[in-house]
Amino acid sequence: MTAATDFELLFESAPISLWLEDYSALKDLFDTWRAQGVSDLEAHLRADPARAAQCSQCYQVLQVNQQTLRLFGAQSQDELIARLPEVFRGDMFEPMVHELVQLWNGQLEFSNQSVNYGLDGRRIDVQIHVRILPGHEERWDRVMVSLQDTTTHTRARLQLERSEQHARNLFDLSPVSLWVEDFSGVKQLMDEVRHSGVQDFRVFLSVHPDFVGRCMEQIRVLEVNQHTLDMFAATGRADLLSKLDLVFKGEMNASFADQLLDLWNGKTVQTREVINYSLSGELINIHMQFAVMPGHEAHWDMVLVSLVDITARKKAEAYLEYLGKHDALTRLRNRAFYVEELNRISRKGPWPLAIVAMDLNGLKAVNDAQGHAAGDALLRRAGEVLAKAAGDQQPLCMARVGGDEFVALMPGCDERAAQGLRERIESILDLNNQFYPGQKLSLAIGTAACHSAAEVESAIHAADQAMFEAKTRYYEDAQLERRRG
Repeated sequence: MTAATDFELLFESAPISLWLEDYSALKDLFDTWRAQGVSDLEAHLRADPARAAQCSQCYQVLQVNQQTLRLFGAQSQDELIARLPEVFRGDMFEPMVHELVQLWNGQLEFSNQSVNYGLDGRRIDVQIHVRILPGHEERWDRVMVSLQDTTTHTRARLQLERSEQHARNLFDLSPVSLWVEDFSGVKQLMDEVRHSGVQDFRVFLSVHPDFVGRCMEQIRVLEVNQHTLDMFAATGRADLLSKLDLVFKGEMNASFADQLLDLWNGKTVQTREVINYSLSGELINIHMQFAVMPGHEAHWDMVLVSLVDITARKKAEAYLEYLGKHDALTRLRNRAFYVEELNRISRKGPWPLAIVAMDLNGLKAVNDAQGHAAGDALLRRAGEVLAKAAGDQQPLCMARVGGDEFVALMPGCDERAAQGLRERIESILDLNNQFYPGQKLSLAIGTAACHSAAEVESAIHAADQAMFEAKTRYYEDAQLERRRG
């Protein structure tokens, strides 16, 4: 009596939900199906889901404890048993199939995760543990089932999974290139240098340039997102990571040296513009943001690098800069650049300075007779001739300074060099006129030279006067009325 009483007290006072059940009817059903030739219970149940319901009707609840009544919100065992369809509802098919297959295969003890419902409609996540009691293995007429409420844990896990998936989605679907990298090897190398007594890291890098390459070799890429693969024209993560030497080359070595210098000085969040290359060889201007992740400052073992492709912006900036210094029609330097260059030469030289002043003959007549489109075409041809004559001579400045006026500044050159440029221009003019039949292109040209800033203004005037004289001769030779266009 004492043992029985102790068992009852233990059963009733247990802190988890306990069910004493009779599975003998289920055992009989299984024996019947085996006799009928069923060998694969799972396939048998899936062929007709009603068979699983037939199995569930074989369970007979003999007794439940107080924790069970509290868990499911029942006033009594009779109420709970009467309302079991409210407890075991929803999608119970998969958990039930798992349990039934365990029993079918002779497992006398097993666990499973499932979902039940309280009588008030609450969803309850439960860990189920089933044990056929010793001495009842033949008939399954005494089975102990324990249910542990895992709702809080399950919800926390699901919330964590959702948060992780949300973070993963933000990473994968980010419209910028994201890299998660491990810089711990880089930190170890830098710590070794610091511990060796080095104080001026910039000097150290200049003396040991190979150290930059050693650090680059220590970087481990942990993850990249889809936009990264698209940006660098990679077919997949393995493709990109196996060809990083094609991505980080050229100018990247100097940029990474600056990055190391910032890290040495404790700057673990950095922003800079760098140049990378796609796997197809295209240059990509990059705005890079580098940050050692919070909590990883001690080892730099997790670093987030974001790369924004600013190639289009750089091209636009370069074009705007080009427009600021060039004439859009002739593609020569514009008046603003000419004035700036003239002031620079006046301040710093080099001397002497040769000046070639030029004016396009007959532009007004072409505009009046054929329209400004024809005049613009003539100006473009003049730009082609002058650009060809200037070639890549540095620091020669060939500029359009007015409607039909052009000037070449030749620092470090004398009058003889100016005459040489004039001869090249006239030679290329002849070729241009052969290539463009019809309207003849003609330039009035004057040259001068000076040897100091004090002489610049008079030299410009002298070149202009020589150009005006050539222009007068052009109109006289063509027996045209001279009109300044």
